[in-house]
Amino acid sequence: MPPAKKRARSYDPVKTRAAVLAQFGNVRAAVRTLTPEQLALPTRLGDWTVRELAAHVTMAVETVSRNLDREAPPKAELALLDWPSATAARAGDIADATRALAGANPDLDALYARTEQRFTERLADAPDTRLLATRTGAITLADYLVTRTVELVVHTDDLNAAVPGLGIPYDRQALAACTRLLADALAAKAPGGSTEVRIPPYAVVQCVEGPRHTRGTPPNVVETDPLTWARLASGRTAWQDAVAGAKVSASGERADLAPYLPLLG
Repeated sequence: MPPAKKRARSYDPVKTRAAVLAQFGNVRAAVRTLTPEQLALPTRLGDWTVRELAAHVTMAVETVSRNLDREAPPKAELALLDWPSATAARAGDIADATRALAGANPDLDALYARTEQRFTERLADAPDTRLLATRTGAITLADYLVTRTVELVVHTDDLNAAVPGLGIPYDRQALAACTRLLADALAAKAPGGSTEVRIPPYAVVQCVEGPRHTRGTPPNVVETDPLTWARLASGRTAWQDAVAGAKVSASGERADLAPYLPLLG
């Protein structure tokens, strides 16, 4: 008999909305300080510059407003834990749209201001159960906002990596939601109970087929920090490099997560 499909944990919609706004505000404040030379720097995202990456961050939030402008679909098609794997098909379209957006908006702070205003206004009277017709599938507003924390945290890290000393802070609630969703996505992709993955202080999940641990110290344990986990799940860091660099502690014969990473398409 196949294992039961893992259900997503619950998230407080009020906290999630606040987290998205807070992290977007953190990025906006930092982007406002960037010089033309810094905006022209390369990033780890192919041939994107910092300017293009900064413009792309607004897309992660504007897509909420844009989808609220559309008619609601008749039924949900995408569960929250299915979202990470559903992102792969859009990579090419996203790259083209990002370059176009960056080229059309030389004043990035004005772009951020419009995006933030639209987001705040459109969410004011939108119920959490409202369905959105996103390109990855119809999903509830509450669930889609959780996915926005992943986009914002991962791209905040991309910006910090591209601009030395930028130091954009991470909203605690945004980082928590991002960590938990990606941890649960791993457990859904590699169901089982033989390995315990710890990402303190936000998440602990059981995964990987094999003998289930019931008491005492688990025989297979993986532990890392939230940002390293986001980098592993998004493909920014390879599993072997994280282990070799002591960013991940992995003990036990079933503690190798390389076959299941990255989680985002």
